[in-house]
Amino acid sequence: ELDDADWVHFAPPNLPKANLHGAAQLVRQWLGLAPENSFETYRTAVEAKGILVFQSNGYNGKWQIAKDDPVLGFTLYDANCPVIVIKKQSSKARQTFTLMHELGHLLLHRASAIDDEQDIYNPHTAWEQEANAFAGQLLVPDSFLATIADTDRPDEVAQYDEWLAQPRRAWGVSSEVILRRMLDVGRLPQDKYHAYRQWWRQSYTAPEGRGSRQHRYREPKHIFGDTFVRTVLDALNAQHITLAKASSYLDNLKINDLHKLERYSVGL
Repeated sequence: ELDDADWVHFAPPNLPKANLHGAAQLVRQWLGLAPENSFETYRTAVEAKGILVFQSNGYNGKWQIAKDDPVLGFTLYDANCPVIVIKKQSSKARQTFTLMHELGHLLLHRASAIDDEQDIYNPHTAWEQEANAFAGQLLVPDSFLATIADTDRPDEVAQYDEWLAQPRRAWGVSSEVILRRMLDVGRLPQDKYHAYRQWWRQSYTAPEGRGSRQHRYREPKHIFGDTFVRTVLDALNAQHITLAKASSYLDNLKINDLHKLERYSVGL
């Protein structure tokens, strides 16, 4: 249903798999990442390389990964059009790490993978450890770490989030990602890192409430990403697919909402 020229094919770089530091640097350049980012800009950069990035919906339905399900993400490897699926989590920063962990499986291992909380936060296999190290070095390169002064580190782990607030916002990552990188390079004692993780688990409460669905027409972009939505809409406008089929591809949007999505996608 698509003109082959309209699709960006997946063409991954050749990475030095024995050198995760060098691989992370190459991928950061390949993605064209700016110094400051958010989950949305990371997602856009990955999609621009021919990888579909889906995000599970927060509402009950076929596109939701249940809140009590330990799965945080998975990747489906395909030589032409791989897919990464990210669970909607308590913060966009945590989703960012999952995204780059799954990207590590795609680029380093050229394989599909499914990851739960233990795979990402307490990895035991070599593959998971490699994907974690790759994600950490991609998101927080050595040059970023060099801007953080060890002398400013508070004595209490409860103050770490405030200490790291500025770099967290600029880099679109969680405190834990930065602290893990500091641990890995010998700049943070292991007991402090584990104490912070324990404090965070005990202190953090996920926001309650289901939110409003008054912007139902925007949901396909949140779930499927800009690349997928624009591809479907372009195929519809070129009369390659019917309105009914476009609706089915876009989470069964009602026709009125589909037209709203068209206007929203072009900034109207």
